[in-house]
Amino acid sequence: MLIVTTESVNGGRFEQLGLVRGSSIMTVHAGKDIMNSFKTLVGGELTSYNEMMENARGLATQRMIEQAQSMGADAIVAARYNSSSVAQGAAEVMAYGTAVRFV
Repeated sequence: MLIVTTESVNGGRFEQLGLVRGSSIMTVHAGKDIMNSFKTLVGGELTSYNEMMENARGLATQRMIEQAQSMGADAIVAARYNSSSVAQGAAEVMAYGTAVRFV
């Protein structure tokens, strides 16, 4: 499945099928959350949060792709991501775009 952030694909004519989206809410292990709170005192990268967000983005993307495939799409244009905190150490990632079929 082709996914692009642009609103068009070079040389490609397509029909719009509609909005597709996928979301995921993930959290880190409570022990890692405590360790990350200590790390904020000394600074540095919070790798467990990076891993959590990477996994959440991947799952949200996969769910968006599955929805597009169920509509018969060839690609997703104008793809975007949004994230928000839903609780301490937990975040939602939303992937969304427009499903299209090439003509």
